Amino acid sequence: MEKTEKKENRYGLLGKDISYSFSQGYFTQKFADLKLKDHSYENFDIPEISGFEALVSQTHLKGLNVTIPYKELVIPYLDDLDSGAKKIGAVNTIKFTEKGLKGYNTDAYGFQKSIEPFLKPHHNKALILGTGGASKAIRFVLEELGIEYTYVSRNKKEHQFTYKELDKEIIAAHTIIINCTPLGTYPNINDKPSLPYQHLDSEHLLFDLIYNPKKTAFLGEGESKGSETCNGLKMLKLQAERSWEIWNS
Repeated sequence: MEKTEKKENRYGLLGKDISYSFSQGYFTQKFADLKLKDHSYENFDIPEISGFEALVSQTHLKGLNVTIPYKELVIPYLDDLDSGAKKIGAVNTIKFTEKGLKGYNTDAYGFQKSIEPFLKPHHNKALILGTGGASKAIRFVLEELGIEYTYVSRNKKEHQFTYKELDKEIIAAHTIIINCTPLGTYPNINDKPSLPYQHLDSEHLLFDLIYNPKKTAFLGEGESKGSETCNGLKMLKLQAERSWEIWNS
């Protein structure tokens, strides 16, 4: 874990290999802007979720964000779940209360507010690339918006596509494609999901949860075919602000 001056009001990010994270810089700047000198935000990088209990017992915290790969694995360690997190099955925000640890999901809020301005009537079917914790929040929002969706993963499962199955007909029918995988994240900026990008057109909307780089190879392919594109930066900022509201409510 990185060394950070211990303040009275400590917050942080739980994850694995998270030195790249947006959250620490965002909240450190937020605390500076708000002149909250007794607040700090730290990265808590643990190799296994089994280290969570020791982290919590040894560290006096007010709130945590949770990222890959612990959004689902952390749930058994919590005392309560907000109704949204319960429906989604993934947690990215933890509030420390008198009654124990309560889990929330602010990814769904951030994603919905980010994608809504781009949606047009023909955006009625989506492909969700990846099946991890983040994809669960995406699925929840699509259901709320009445948009049909199908997961895409490397291994064949019922009611899902594999990447090899994607063809012109499937791509044409699914005008929203959402990347929930880490493919394309800095420094591996040339990586991208294995799609038949030649079948994209101006009817498509490509949304990438990745924010670094701002334009991933996935979004670049869409842009070159005239598709609408959006990265995950606004989503990340919105979910961070929602986390702050929860911690202070």
